[in-house]
Amino acid sequence: MAKRVILTVMDSFGIGKAPDAAKFGDEGTDTMKSCYFSKNFKADNLRKLGIFNIDDVDYDKGCKEPVAAYARMREASAGKDTTIGHWEIAGIISREPLPTFPNGFPSEVIDAVRENTGRGVLCNKPYSGTKVINDYGDEHVKTGDLIIYTSADSVFQIAAHEEVIPPDELYRICKICRKGLQGKYGVGRVIARPFIGTSGNYKRTSNRHDFSLLPPDKTMLDYIKEAGMDVIAVGKIFDIFAGAGITEHVYTSGNPEGIDRMLEYMDKDFEGLLFVNLVDYDMLYGHRRDIDGYAGAVAYFDECLPKILEKMREDDVFMITADHGCDPAYIKTTDHTRESVPFLMYGKEIKPRNLGTRDTYADIAATILELLRVEGNTAGISLK
Repeated sequence: MAKRVILTVMDSFGIGKAPDAAKFGDEGTDTMKSCYFSKNFKADNLRKLGIFNIDDVDYDKGCKEPVAAYARMREASAGKDTTIGHWEIAGIISREPLPTFPNGFPSEVIDAVRENTGRGVLCNKPYSGTKVINDYGDEHVKTGDLIIYTSADSVFQIAAHEEVIPPDELYRICKICRKGLQGKYGVGRVIARPFIGTSGNYKRTSNRHDFSLLPPDKTMLDYIKEAGMDVIAVGKIFDIFAGAGITEHVYTSGNPEGIDRMLEYMDKDFEGLLFVNLVDYDMLYGHRRDIDGYAGAVAYFDECLPKILEKMREDDVFMITADHGCDPAYIKTTDHTRESVPFLMYGKEIKPRNLGTRDTYADIAATILELLRVEGNTAGISLK
């Protein structure tokens, strides 16, 4: 059995062919396939682990003898966003989607924001995060009003210039809004979106911060923590779970720092789960429909894999998966795409094999609990 599990989420790295993609308007989307044909794509080490041997990956012959166990994971939850994707990885299936606001937030929500923060509100509609600061940035700088917007996901986003509203003050405002956004208005995440720059040249900073709903039930993180083990969160994992079940956490500025922090923790003597989110695939490349940028980010991670695997101890298990898709070649929208995701599991005691196509991401949670010998209830079945 394992003493440590290192679980890495390549945020939005879908592998297409979700059986219900058409219901979400995402038929034919395939993030990995779109990246595969980019000049920047390289995945020699992911290949060795078996990523191209996964069921229905038909554009690559795969590896003759993969060194990891591998599977296609289908999402059972009624959504395609970060929050419920990670909750499902951690053992909870969300049968009802989190609320979305395609016409903006109702007046009672916006009026409460004005009253509770003492600031005006700009925009209040679905918008591209990079476009909204250029369209409303000048007025925000002039008035100090909050730029509030949403997307196809269950999010309430607040953009503010760091020289007008410093990040710590923006976080305080987000916490106020988070308290009010419950029940029928209980969006998955309230997101602080700081930006800098001058008129016509505004750009977002790495000081983003997410304020999520608490998971509706216990996750594998709670069970592992209650068993007296470590649950270490790298990147936005702490925010996604609103801190529940986490013993230690560190934020990161992007994939390179996330990988560096993972490597540092692997050198430490902990026992339990190291849960890492690499967000750049989604935030920098998927939503911006940057195929070559996305492919390059995959190549960077692939180049780091030998160093990661070299740091593994005898009783470590290393896992790679994703939380949803965000096909950079899909031009109908700039939103997440409903896709299956890959699952790779590598370790001395893990037999390399095809684990087939699984009906829920929650099988990952069940597997981790079994590997760590922790009792707990999840919606999944162990793949051990």
